[in-house]
Amino acid sequence: MSQFKRLFVMLGPQMRHTPALQRAAALAESSGALLDINVFVDDVDTFGLMSDGRERERLLSDNRQWLADEAEQLGNAGLDVSTELLLTRDPLGSALERVERQGCDLLVKDVQHEPVLKRLLVTPLDWQLLKDSPVAVHLVSDIRLPLPRQIAAAVDLNSHGAGEHLDEQVIHSARALALQCNAELHLLHVCDAFKTHIADFGAGTVTMPGFDGSVRTAQRAVFNRLGDHHQIPLERRHFLEGPAIRAIAEFVGHSRADVIVMGSHRHDALQTYLGGTTAHVLEHPLCNVLAIKVVR
Repeated sequence: MSQFKRLFVMLGPQMRHTPALQRAAALAESSGALLDINVFVDDVDTFGLMSDGRERERLLSDNRQWLADEAEQLGNAGLDVSTELLLTRDPLGSALERVERQGCDLLVKDVQHEPVLKRLLVTPLDWQLLKDSPVAVHLVSDIRLPLPRQIAAAVDLNSHGAGEHLDEQVIHSARALALQCNAELHLLHVCDAFKTHIADFGAGTVTMPGFDGSVRTAQRAVFNRLGDHHQIPLERRHFLEGPAIRAIAEFVGHSRADVIVMGSHRHDALQTYLGGTTAHVLEHPLCNVLAIKVVR
């Protein structure tokens, strides 16, 4: 039984057959889910300086026609499709309101790569979606094939309590997606001994001889127990070392991983594992992230 019933696709007015739409259509076909395609036109950014409404109406008309044509084409291919064109000054709020009202269980969007300076001034929409979306978010940068063939569940072994529960949900979601797509399931963890030391002992420096080795040994043991419990073959376990952002980016660049499944808590600030890693991992041009929500 598929974990997805209704997929919410979020597109911009100049976007057509993007990686996110291709991925969402493939997931809808494999799961039988309703494909809900939404084009968001930002009223402020796009039209704020226009002297008349002719360009606005042309753009809206072009997108209405494209949505109608796309719905017909996908419908002829056997998919259940709905579409909507939204002119809004609040794309984030409009999207989240519809996701909840329509009972969607996955939001799919293309990664929007923002310049560093702009990210310092304005929180990127992708980051806001990771933080505030009530459902899982699949942010797509590039795809080799419409359906993923290798899915990696990224676990955070530094956490306890709720963190352990989140790791289990990450693996469960990754396994369900792998089964749906007939893909390989991999297990991924990044051991950052320095970060672990700071978290455990405050902002001091590492002074104990052998501390890094002890952390690696302990985490590797936990990692292998987790892999054994979920019956993940040794060759599909990836125990990485170093800063998480760099390590995951290098893993994505040198592996065949199509999707990295990571976890988040709704309404948490963009910090710790999600903010410090997921949001920045998105900057890698080949990284596609599925961020799931904790169910307590």
